[in-house]
This record gives sequence, C-alpha cells and structure tokens, in this order.
Amino acid sequence: MVWSGSWVAERLGVELVGDGRPDGDGELRELLGLALRRNPKRAHLLVSNVLGKHVPQKPSVVYGAGFELGRRVRALLGEAEARRAVVLGYAETATGLGHAVADGLGVAPYLHSTRRPVEGVAPAGGFEESHSHATSHLLLPEDPDLLGGGRPPADAHTNMDAGASTGANTDTDTSVYTDTDTSVYTDAPLVLVDDEFSTGNTVLNTIRTLHERYPRNRYVIVALVDMRSAADQGRLTEFAAEIGARVDLVARSTGTVTLPEGVLEKGRALVAAHDGAVPDAPRADAGPRPCTRVDLQWPAGVPDGGRHGFTPAHRTVLERALPAMATRVADALGDDVRRVLILGFEELMYAPLRLGTALEDRTDVEVRYSTTTRSPVLAVDDPGYAIRTRLVFPAHDDPADGPGDRYAYNVAGAGFDAVVLVVDSTADTPGLHAPGGLLAQLAEHTGQVVLAVVPSYVPSRIPADPTERQEPPVLPEPLRGPAFSSYAPDEVGWLLQDLSDTELEAPTEEREEAIQSGGAHYAESLPVEYQPSAHYQSLFKAALELSAARVARAVGTVTETVLAERTPRPVLVSLARAGTPVGVLMRRWARHRHGVDLPHYAVSIVRGRGIDANALRWLAAHHDPADVVFVDGWTGKGAITRELSAALAGFEGFDPEIAVLADPGGCVRTYGTREDFLIPSACLNSTVSGLISRTVLRSDLVGPEDFHGAKFYRELADADVSGHFLDTVAAHFDEVVDAVDAEVKELLAADRAPTWEGWAAVERISEEYGIHDVNLVKPGVGETTRVLLRRVPWKILAKRGAGADLEHIRLLAEQRGVPVEEVDELPYSCVGLIHPKYTRGATGADGKAVESK
Repeated sequence: MVWSGSWVAERLGVELVGDGRPDGDGELRELLGLALRRNPKRAHLLVSNVLGKHVPQKPSVVYGAGFELGRRVRALLGEAEARRAVVLGYAETATGLGHAVADGLGVAPYLHSTRRPVEGVAPAGGFEESHSHATSHLLLPEDPDLLGGGRPPADAHTNMDAGASTGANTDTDTSVYTDTDTSVYTDAPLVLVDDEFSTGNTVLNTIRTLHERYPRNRYVIVALVDMRSAADQGRLTEFAAEIGARVDLVARSTGTVTLPEGVLEKGRALVAAHDGAVPDAPRADAGPRPCTRVDLQWPAGVPDGGRHGFTPAHRTVLERALPAMATRVADALGDDVRRVLILGFEELMYAPLRLGTALEDRTDVEVRYSTTTRSPVLAVDDPGYAIRTRLVFPAHDDPADGPGDRYAYNVAGAGFDAVVLVVDSTADTPGLHAPGGLLAQLAEHTGQVVLAVVPSYVPSRIPADPTERQEPPVLPEPLRGPAFSSYAPDEVGWLLQDLSDTELEAPTEEREEAIQSGGAHYAESLPVEYQPSAHYQSLFKAALELSAARVARAVGTVTETVLAERTPRPVLVSLARAGTPVGVLMRRWARHRHGVDLPHYAVSIVRGRGIDANALRWLAAHHDPADVVFVDGWTGKGAITRELSAALAGFEGFDPEIAVLADPGGCVRTYGTREDFLIPSACLNSTVSGLISRTVLRSDLVGPEDFHGAKFYRELADADVSGHFLDTVAAHFDEVVDAVDAEVKELLAADRAPTWEGWAAVERISEEYGIHDVNLVKPGVGETTRVLLRRVPWKILAKRGAGADLEHIRLLAEQRGVPVEEVDELPYSCVGLIHPKYTRGATGADGKAVESK
C-alpha cells in the first residue's frame, strides 16, 4: 500500500512522526494523508481518512471514530458532569465529528459554529480561525442560555495538583488543573471538538473568547489527532492557569508534523508547478440532467444539524426515523446499484452521515460518505497523494460572503454507481440545478444522482411567519448635546443610555488583570480617564496643526466615496466612540460641499459581544437599513470589521462594510487613506470625543430592551477640545477640494479589495513575541495610543525612521515606563503590545517584570 502522504512528504519535506510507540508512525499514516493547500497561511493539509470530508469512507467508520471519542469523554467527566456538558463543534470540517462525539456522550446537547448567518437569529458569540480559508465563525443557539449553564454550589470546586492525568490512555488523554477560585463559574463543562489539534491557537483562542462571556470550571478539547509540537504542548498548562479552569485533551492519536524551513514558499512553488496538471473535472454545460428526488419525510421539529443546537430529545426522535428514511433512499436507488456515495454539503455533515450509517444497516450495498467543502486544495492524480480529483462548482446557498467556487474531492473517477446528494432546503436553489452546477457535475461522473433535501431548521423563538412575530417595546429617542455630550444637538444622536451617575471606573491594572483572567469583560468597566499633562496637551495641539489638512483630505475622500458608491443620502452611524468625531466631520463635509444635512448616530459595538441590537432596531424603524453606512476612525488588524460583519448576520438590510478615515490594515474598501498616520483625535479620550466615555455593556445595568450605556464627563468641560478639533480640520476643507476630487476619481477606478495585510502581520507578531493571542496585539498609531492610555502595555514596536507621528507615543511610553523597540519592515508606523498574562507584578514573555506607573 502506498501512503497517501508520500508525494507531499518527498517533495515538501513534511514528516509525520508518531508518539514513540512501535506502531505510532503507522497509525498516523492510516489516519492521515497529505495534500497541498491553496491557502497563503498554511502550505500543507492533513487529510483525514476517517473524517468524511475529503476522502470517501464507510459511514460507520466515520461515525464510530467520533462516537468512541464521545464515550471516552463521558468516562473522563463521569455521569454527573457529562449530563451538564455542552458539546461545541467547529465549522465546517468538524460539524459531523462533533455531533458524533455528542452522541457518544449520549446526554449532552450539541452546537456547532457556522459561517451561515440566519435571518432573525442574533449571534450569541463568535470567533476567528486564523489559518482557515474562511475564518469567521458564528454561534447561533436557539436557546440563548445553552452556553451559559448554571452556577456551581459554593463548595463544588476542589484544588488539585497541576499535571494530573486521567482517562484510559494517558498518551492521548491530558488533564490540566488549577487552584484558582472558580466560585463564579458555571459547572457545565464545555467540550470543544475539532478534527486536529495542531498549534492549538484556534481552540485556545475560542476558549479565551467564550470564557470572557461564559466562564466555567472545565473545558475538554477533543480531536482525532493531537499534532502539537513540543513547544506548543506546554502552552496548555500555562493557558489553564491563565484562565483559572481545568482543561482536558482527548485525542485518538498523537504525533507531530515536522516542517522544513521555508515550507510556505516551497508549497506555493509546488502548487504553481502542478496547478492544472490534473484538470478539474469539466463542468457540464448541457441542460440539466435528470435526477431522482427522494422525499425523506424528515421528522418534524428535528433540526437538520447542530447550527442552532441539537438536544438528546432530538437525537431520540431521529434515531427512530432513520431506518424508514434509509429505506426510502434505498428504494430510490433501485436494485442495480453496488457502490454508492452519500455526499453531504459543507456544514451539513451529520444528517447525511446518519443516513449513510442507516443505509449500511439496511442494504448490502457498498456505501461511502464524504462532503463538499469551501476549501481549495490542489489535486494530483498519484496514489501517494490524498486528493486525486476534484469537482469545482458554484456555491448554491447564497452565501453571506458572496458567490464563489466550492469543491468535491475524490468523487470523479472513484467508480460510484450512484451518488446521493444531501443538502438542506436553503441550498436547494436554481444554482444547484443549473448547467455547471453540482448536480450536473455529479451526473458526468456517475450513473445515477439522487437528491435528498433536509428542511433547514427555523428556531422556534423566531416564528417562520413574520406576521406572527411580536413587536418589541418602543425604544427611547437618541441622546443629544448639550444634555449628553458637548457636541451640538444636530451633530450626532447617541443611541445609548446615560450612565453618568454610575461608578464604573477601575484602575488600569485591576481592569487588565480581570480581563485577562476571564473574570470580567473589558466592556463591563471603564478605565480612569487619562488627564494629559501640559506637555502632552502641547503635543496634541502641534499634531493637530501639522495634520489637520491631511485629516481634512481623508475626510473628504471617504465622504465622497460613500456618496458616489453607497447612497446619495447616507445615514451615518459611527461606532462609538472613536468613529464619532469622524462621523461628525463627514457630516460637516457633506453640508459644506453639497449642502446636505446627513443624519448621524453613534452606536456601541463590543468585541466578542457584537453590536447593540436595540440600536439596530431603532435605526431600522426610522430609516431604510440599506442607507445606513457604518463609520469608524481607523482599522488596526480588522477585529471590529469582522465583529460588525458577524453581528449584522441576523439583521436584514444592513451593509456590514465600514467606512473609515484610515485603513492601514487593508481591511475595508471604503477609506480616506491607507496610510498609518496620526489622527489627532486618537491622542485623547473623552476630551476629544464630546466628553463621552467608551461604551459599557453589563447585565446589571443594560437590560434586554436597553441601549448599551456610556458616561458624559461634564466635569471635564474645561479640558474639552472636541469642538476645537472639528473646527480646525473643517477649516481646511476648501483647500483640499481639488486633491479630494482627484483622489476619489482614482479610487473609484481602482481595485480596493481588502488585503488583510494587517491581520497577517498581527498573527506573525503574536507568535514571534510569544503572546499567542492576537487580541493583545494592537497595530497602528490609534490602537497603540489606546494601549498606552487604557491598558497595561508591555512594549511598543516602532517602525524605524517613523517621525512626528510617534512623538506622543514616545512621550506616553516614557511616562508609563514602557520600552519602545525600533523594528524594520513593519507595515504600521507602530504596534502596541498589551502585557501578556497580566497580573499585578507579573512577568512578560521575556521574563521582565512590568512596573505600574
């Protein structure tokens, strides 16, 4: 037998090394092959032979692999904790695996992340998968309390020794304990399931994000293979101590991937050399071919999968219905079929998998199972390569990120007499049936195509009939100055509630420790407002005089771009508070240049918790959502850009594209400039933002029908320069008109697609400096200023030769005792690094203590 990873191993130098047992290498090779990604972030792809994604496999083998892992998790947790557990699988590759793990537990509800927004369902959270082809994950549970669980009794936690281990196989079951007081945590373990655990970044960053919102005592990570390097293995212990929870790891097999120097470049060269050597299976351009549609009679009320949650009660109903559904599929296939493929659809992996296992039980037909995917992989027709052929077809479910190609691997040329394609009703579109669509593609390579459609589940709390949906309570009108903010009342309406009389400020070091330990979210308190020294104030004034014309030009450019491309009467909605001065300036430009008064509102958006849904409701009730243009000051790595896109998934009509003054991160299409320069409003906090604090979201202050909150610092009126900043920039409007017109003409004809250069740089810096958390890396002048004013900074990276734009950065760093490191080849003028794993008196990745100043 030729190993299906030998082609890549020989040419790229990638090696799979077992865990040291005599059969360790052989076991890994049975589980995994290798292929080359068409992905700039990772050259190789571990191709699982038991996952049912890229390689057709017996459904019973695929289901059994996940089910057995679930049984091991149940033994690890014990009966009591297993009954409280929640299982979370990763889209798209591990949605079926995660569901099989939940079945193995037998008593746990299941939820998987999704990249498909669902109208009317607000996300309960989300996270990023940095190396994936498609990165943004949404969590859309029907039960809003699914991820929350209940609080443990006061004496429920026990101190244990670090490094203890439990489970049947100590090579692959790893436990990490901490002695942190967890009395505020839920006692419902969260079981996170992915196909592989490689660097650990995706899963650990997911836990960190969810822990901010749903802190708990225990997490269990489950994977088919644990492929961490020796360097990455120690991070699990450190991470458990950081968040104050127990973290277990259960994997079927353990090993490592050895990568040569320059593997990304070598991989790209190999892809370029062999791309097209095996032509994609030709698209069928003839008319639609006949396809047999089978009515499964899917049981009413049972979800199509775990996108909105799948309970043990759902599982019971489905198990009873599976034999009859398999019989209907077998009848549609007829008696002459000997080899059949059950082909699932992207995230819809579990339903076709269970139909496949039931068909195996029902017939003597040779059944195999795999699913289509979004991920582009090179195909090479060689027995030593895991992806021999590929079908390419257009997406057919109206994806939120726009049209694109989708793929089915190892289907063409595999000798299937029939293919049973299983999709949900959302994907049963004209595009599926069109010439060149998936059904036509399959018909070219098999004698019979059967289509089975599972009804897309509509959460019960969102009535399918819009006329049945109850109208929410009437929301208050926006707050305006001078009662709330120092801006004139027509400059901006704040869709916020006034929390000025509430004590919310906490010392910076206390906030940082609480945020990083998972004990609090950054939006639950406010930093103490920085009071600038006379020297710093003079720096602000000098910076404003120096850059006012530059800012005016960027304001004009972004405003004219919005008017030309988006809508002639936009409703500006700035993201409070950094976006609000920019929104006011854009409004002033439109009035000065075109004589129009644009509506302008400010709303709250919180990383990890989304945008204020009640503010969106108010906007939709008073304006056409299609006219809303979201405005922010600048992009860093693009986290808020992604947060907004995910948060708007459940709200119809809003365009998630943000218009920004400066886009040094290459994250948006609508911008005034992509230079990373000093925007003077970034130098200060409330005193340049209408005397308004950053926004607050805390459950005891913000109810389900309330706007997010903020404070109006009336007592700082003597130091307020908000109006001075606006007037100084607006005074330059006339002199930049010609430059703006020329720039806008050039931009409208240019390719302005986001490059996400900044996100890639942040990922690199996070790893190079041993931080392993992109949320602690803040790129650009504006974000670095925020780090120095609000967080506990560790060090500042400054681009060598950066000049006046960084004078205030150097002054703030000096005042706080933070080192400034000169760096070459930095895509930003500077980058601020928040102290990793901060506790008061803590040390950073270089072992140096940071002193509080």
